[in-house]
Amino acid sequence: MAITAGRLGSISPTWGDWSPVWTTSTGANTPSFGNAVISARFAQSALTVYWKLDIVFGNLTSFGGGSGSDNWRISAPVPAAAISGIVGQGEGHDVSVANTAGPLGLRVRLTTATTFEFEVSTGRVDATAVTAGGIIDAVSPWTWASSDALRAWGQYEAAS
Repeated sequence: MAITAGRLGSISPTWGDWSPVWTTSTGANTPSFGNAVISARFAQSALTVYWKLDIVFGNLTSFGGGSGSDNWRISAPVPAAAISGIVGQGEGHDVSVANTAGPLGLRVRLTTATTFEFEVSTGRVDATAVTAGGIIDAVSPWTWASSDALRAWGQYEAAS
C-alpha cells in the first residue's frame, strides 16, 4: 500500500474545532449558548471519530424550556454511520452545591445520525438522590444555571 498524503492524514488525524448547534428533540423551546464558554474538538481517523466537548454555561445562556419534556440535543462534528445507545460518557456539574458534590455521570447517545443526547447514568457523587433522571433538558436532572457545566467525550463510526 502506497503512503500518500491522504492516507497519512487518515491514519494520523489532527484535532480540530467544531461549532456545536444546540437544539431540542421536538425543535421547540430552543436553547441558546449566549456567553457560554465552549470547547468542542474532534479528530477523525478513517471512519472513527474521536470527540470531546466542554461547555460552561454563562449568565446569558438560555436553557430553553419544556418542563422536562424537550430533551437537549447537541450536533455531532460529522454524521454517524448509525444511531447508537452509547458513544461516550461525561458529566453534568451543578455548581449550586460544593465542587466535589455537584457532578453526576452522563452516558452520551447518538439519537440521530447528527445529534448527541445526554442521559443521566449515575447519581450525584455526594449521594443526593437524582429525582429527574433520563435525558437532560432545561430542568433535568436539575434546573440548569450560569456556571453549570456539561462535559463529555467519546468516539463513534462516521458515515463516510
